[in-house]
Amino acid sequence: MTYISASLTSGAVLGEVVERSRAVLSDLALPEGFSIVFGGEYREQQKAQRDFTIAILMALLLIYMVMAGQFERFLDPIIVMFSVPLVLIGVLPTLVLTGTTVNIQSVMGLVMLIGIVVNNAIVLVDYINLMRRDRELPLLEAVAEAGRLRLRPILMTTLTTILGLVPLAIGLGTGAEIQAALARVVIGGLAASTLVTLVLIPVAYVSAHRLGERVRSFDWSFGRRGGTIIGPAQTQQ
Repeated sequence: MTYISASLTSGAVLGEVVERSRAVLSDLALPEGFSIVFGGEYREQQKAQRDFTIAILMALLLIYMVMAGQFERFLDPIIVMFSVPLVLIGVLPTLVLTGTTVNIQSVMGLVMLIGIVVNNAIVLVDYINLMRRDRELPLLEAVAEAGRLRLRPILMTTLTTILGLVPLAIGLGTGAEIQAALARVVIGGLAASTLVTLVLIPVAYVSAHRLGERVRSFDWSFGRRGGTIIGPAQTQQ
């Protein structure tokens, strides 16, 4: 067994270097029983990515279970979970514009975002339910009133989080550049998801509850709707 070690130059990305090395070594004729294995930091990176994938799936499952217990229903947590994929709308452009690579720190930021972005949706959905339950407002009025009253708190909490991460994102202080990728991912994902959540979550809430009302009002037995039986005589008329 032969070990060949190398160090990355400044600004080099480990994944890209490994892929270029694979392309060069693919034409190398190896004797029978010999193989080339990339280890060291690359192996640890691959292992960490698998661990973070499991962590993301567990985070999504636990968040849904907690919300289902708090809301005491299964529909509202699904509506809240619509805000999670929206983080990619802000994360991907932020990584491209800042020249940040997908590394362990940026993946850690993505895991953090899963727990952060659902907060705004939870606040909004819970207040809509409050408007409908306590004030007995119709669906659309409850959604509009909740959006108007919860807009300022949502924007305030989002701005305080983003502004608190700005020094870390631009690399101020000793060692801050190591955690800069994490802060940039959180800032980009949180900013974009908050703005889109304020529009998407109310729309998803109205659509889901209207669909649920239609399903509940429909009698699936014998083709009846609203208690009226559709018979042959009515069909001929």
